[in-house]
Amino acid sequence: MKAIQLISPVDGSVYAERMPLSREAAIAAAARAKAAQKAWAARPLAERIALVKAGVAKLIEKKDVLVDELAWQMGRPTRFGGEFGGVNDRTNYMSEIAEATLAPHVIEDSEKFRRYLAREAVGVVFIVAPWNYPYLTTINTLAPALIAGNTVILKHASQTLLVGERLAEAFHAAGIPEDVFQNVVLDHATTEHLIGARAFNFVNFTGSVAGGVAMEKAAAGTFTGLGLELGGKDPGYVRADADLDAAVDTLMDGAMYNAGQCCCGIERIYVHESLYDAFVEKAVAWVKGLTLGNPFDAASTLGPMANKRFAAVVRSQIAEAIAAGAKPLIDPALFPADDGGAYLAPQILVDVNHSMRVMMEESFGPVVGIMKVKDDAEAIALMNDSPYGLTASIWTQSPDVAAEIGAQIETGTIFMNRADYLDPALCWTGCKDTGRGNSLSYLGFHSVTRPKSYHLKKVTK
Repeated sequence: MKAIQLISPVDGSVYAERMPLSREAAIAAAARAKAAQKAWAARPLAERIALVKAGVAKLIEKKDVLVDELAWQMGRPTRFGGEFGGVNDRTNYMSEIAEATLAPHVIEDSEKFRRYLAREAVGVVFIVAPWNYPYLTTINTLAPALIAGNTVILKHASQTLLVGERLAEAFHAAGIPEDVFQNVVLDHATTEHLIGARAFNFVNFTGSVAGGVAMEKAAAGTFTGLGLELGGKDPGYVRADADLDAAVDTLMDGAMYNAGQCCCGIERIYVHESLYDAFVEKAVAWVKGLTLGNPFDAASTLGPMANKRFAAVVRSQIAEAIAAGAKPLIDPALFPADDGGAYLAPQILVDVNHSMRVMMEESFGPVVGIMKVKDDAEAIALMNDSPYGLTASIWTQSPDVAAEIGAQIETGTIFMNRADYLDPALCWTGCKDTGRGNSLSYLGFHSVTRPKSYHLKKVTK
């Protein structure tokens, strides 16, 4: 069996390596989770909530160390401080709505009948987490799953091997039993075997479309519930009545933050013809203000991509687009830290169209294409001309217009005058190749519970 290595994008060194569990050890871990679930679910809801919140508090106590670890693992500049405010906020929100969401819905309680709908934990929840926001994406499912009475097995991405360990350490230190929340290192074959063997009652996967296909194939015929978030090609649309400066600032930040490695990052922008030239000019100036460099340098606003192979995909998309007629507006020489590997200069492309991969396939890097449109109808058609559907960002002065346009866009979330943001009170979901399922909001609890009907007749005649 081969060790799984974490290659740091900072300097190309092996930052960590772990041996994956054998198939036998993995089966045993899943069995322990199943055996522990009933007792965990039997604990009072308030106790489970308190333990989960205590686990998050223990994690945040080490945030300074964890921010540095994240930089080594996936390259985010330390100046941005990690993800821990969001982890805390999402946990608190899901805790606040747990009692009302999980409470029985009473249909009748009369002299003759008691009828109600309850929600019951599904059992063992398996989280396969990504590297780009490794704590936030995990907590989206981890917190509601544990609160609802499930046990959880977490498999983190190889690029962020240490994140799962840190979460497990914190939650165990807070008093959550080790068999209730387990972090494991698995290879693909063992992962697929466990899913196919019905070791889990629900699988939450965040990653590529190909990874989601593999999950569905592994689960075929098992009737295991799946939640799949498989990426996006999220558009921004700047209408003629938009606040131009605000649109540039937010959309370009949405395109470039975290080196463009955000599930809901902005990857394509459509601008009304009356604002197009001004938007492009301001967008170029905005990007030229970035500093690409070592993530531990306080001046760096853009770090390396998480792996040089991810950067290679973006470079190839850019090169193909330019060869097909696209015009690059950023001279890579302005970013001398670009080393041809993980460190990649940001890029803005114009004269692009939907025949180009950079406008159709997920880039997940610091590049964005900008197109001119004549009206809402053209923008809507272009926004929908995508295999993905995660978020869309509309820039206008009118909430009514934003809602009208939003109703016509095939996506999971509509933003007006903001982008690249998760609101824990709203459902995080998608359509088309972005996948299926829900996290956050009260619907996030529905994903990790199942309905159970009680029809209790109080009389026998």
